[in-house]
Amino acid sequence: MRRRVKITGIGPVTPAGIGREAFFHGINEAVSRIRAITRFNPEAGPFVGAEVHGFDLREYAPAENPRRLSRHTQFSLVAAILALQDAGITGEETRGLNPLVVTGTSIMDFDKIGRGMETVLKKGTRFTQGSIMYEASVANVAGKIVQWLDVPARMLTMQTSCCSGADAVGLAFEQVASGQSNFALAGGSESPLSYYPLLGFNAAELSPVNDESPDGLCRPFDLWRTTGVLGEGACILVLEPEESPRKPFAWITGYGFANDPDNRTAMGLADAIKSALADARRRPTEVGYINSWGTGHRLIDLNESYAMKKAYGDHLPNIPVSSIKGAIGTALGASGPIQIASTALSLHHGILPPTVNWQTPDPGCPLSLSNQLRRVQTDVAVVNAHGLSGSNSALVIER
Repeated sequence: MRRRVKITGIGPVTPAGIGREAFFHGINEAVSRIRAITRFNPEAGPFVGAEVHGFDLREYAPAENPRRLSRHTQFSLVAAILALQDAGITGEETRGLNPLVVTGTSIMDFDKIGRGMETVLKKGTRFTQGSIMYEASVANVAGKIVQWLDVPARMLTMQTSCCSGADAVGLAFEQVASGQSNFALAGGSESPLSYYPLLGFNAAELSPVNDESPDGLCRPFDLWRTTGVLGEGACILVLEPEESPRKPFAWITGYGFANDPDNRTAMGLADAIKSALADARRRPTEVGYINSWGTGHRLIDLNESYAMKKAYGDHLPNIPVSSIKGAIGTALGASGPIQIASTALSLHHGILPPTVNWQTPDPGCPLSLSNQLRRVQTDVAVVNAHGLSGSNSALVIER
């Protein structure tokens, strides 16, 4: 028998706040956390992004050495610690629940890899650091959480481009729903705001060509949008079956994924949404809120709107839609879990976050958007995720 799955702990590490309460307060402010990044050679071009400020691993895990852990791994470990604290359960108490850890991360730690290569080029191969092979890996994002739990736990790492974290939550949801696990830590972590990823995203025209007024550069679904802006962070969720004694913030009831057909960017999202709704046994007309992917990229936002129209039909204009990317950028594989956390809290409190920087409606994106906080009571929501590789994911979240 399929069990209902609830979210009982939320551990966000984001530019809008660290920890559930700080994040919920921050993400509901009509404020962009995107700033110019000035620590790199300005001759290489402008760099902008949404950074997590005030983060200190030792505040949450005093025994850990930050120099030995990649930034995305630090983020995930702290997010897991926060999620466990939020659920009111210790790692030791998960023993016997067949615990599962599933994380999604899109890219390796290019900062550590890049600095290692520079050292070899300057000093020679005898200065090669073997530890980079472990520390920079995306598998270490989940592996470090399992090590910290110090109980027998199964581990998986997803890499499906920007859908990685959403797919990690979806897979963990299915494992708990089917009875294969009674406890899961699931989410994503990403730290792309280092020199080499930023250079690559600039070259691919997936980040802004200037750093003037950076807080206004990411404009999801706005008529004058240009491209997305990178962010960083993590979010880990505690997932448990319905018989768990802990109270839910929300329930996950459906998950779906699909590829883009004929290389049409984000158009596969329609199939992912339909699959997730079918999994949740919900009709499109029952959806009362959409937490969209909405990166602020001209083509991706347009095609996501087309995909939502295909999935929801004439009901789409009646559904409140928001994107949190104007506030905190696109944290690649971590974006999906951060959106899920935001959605769970939106349903729990009846408050929808603003779409920061949305001002001028685009006729090609006929969505119910607002750049201000909205108070809306609804029971069923859908979270969208899209990856540059043509991957798409959707999850149904219920109050």
